Amino acid sequence: MASAAMSLAELERWLQDRVDRHPAATSIPMLDGYTAAIVAGPVSMSPLDWICPLLAIDADAFNHGGTPEFAAISAVALRHNDISNTLSTAPDRFEPMHRRDPSGNIDAHPWCQGFYAAMRLRLSAWAPLLDVNNVNHGLLLPILLHCRDDQARPLLGPPRNGRKTEDFLRNAYLDIPTVVEALRQHWMPIRYARDR
Repeated sequence: MASAAMSLAELERWLQDRVDRHPAATSIPMLDGYTAAIVAGPVSMSPLDWICPLLAIDADAFNHGGTPEFAAISAVALRHNDISNTLSTAPDRFEPMHRRDPSGNIDAHPWCQGFYAAMRLRLSAWAPLLDVNNVNHGLLLPILLHCRDDQARPLLGPPRNGRKTEDFLRNAYLDIPTVVEALRQHWMPIRYARDR
């Protein structure tokens, strides 16, 4: 798989060249968030079911080695395996691939938007944690705070005004590695019970 994979820099250029095909990710941070949601989410999914929308490719691309599509699939599979292995063996070393905005601050929005795009593939399975009355709803907050809906509005509604809110929003990304592992642990009994 590694020998067939394109580099992440090549993958990002390849994704950006496909924007008109509407891949679920157009950058490596988005792809990374999307893949993390697949690893940590409530259901196991066939690679066809999540990689095809992620890359905006047809399922037939899995059957033809030596193509750019197959090299992209291979790169995604490697990142999936890296995330899965890190969360399984050293969860404290998991680091989302964030970039910095022009002012030098971490920009968690693309990563979180990718995570949410993967959630939307099986939103009904994620529904219990979308219920604000669920004690575990808070696990999604550091991610969903950075997401926007289809009309580019904050997914959780407009933030409250004030310094506390600004500080929380500026630092919420710091909790993302912890909540991804907590989500994986939360879903594990359900996910593997469904697989049987």
